Amino acid sequence: MVFFMVAVVISGVTAFDVEGGLRFVLQYENVLPVQLAQFLRKTYNGVHAVNSTYPMIAYGFDWLAFAHIVIAGIFIGPYRNPVKNQWVIEWAMFACIAVLPLALVFGPLRSIPFFWQMIDCSFGVFGILPLYITNRWINQLKGKR
Repeated sequence: MVFFMVAVVISGVTAFDVEGGLRFVLQYENVLPVQLAQFLRKTYNGVHAVNSTYPMIAYGFDWLAFAHIVIAGIFIGPYRNPVKNQWVIEWAMFACIAVLPLALVFGPLRSIPFFWQMIDCSFGVFGILPLYITNRWINQLKGKR
């Protein structure tokens, strides 16, 4: 549970400074796969241009980061009382599954390369694993199989 909460917070906090994060990663673009480096460079250029002219747009990233932090906080309930708050785990498993159609439908609409859509999908696939294990443990606590 703590691992999942920390992972959600970390993934959210990275949204506070998207431009700086991209600038940092692009220092190593010569060791990245060519397609990935090109996509990250294009993304950086777009974010930089928008931030330079319309910095208020970045406020959306701030809210995205905030939402991740708040979502991580809801897991305090199942951490403290897993049986009573099993619904949070089930809701989070649903959210992990919902990542897949979101990435695969809106990714192409937003010109996101397929390999990046797969990275986005991996958050749902890998995120559901600790949640599934936790849900099974809760069922064992409840005496279910």
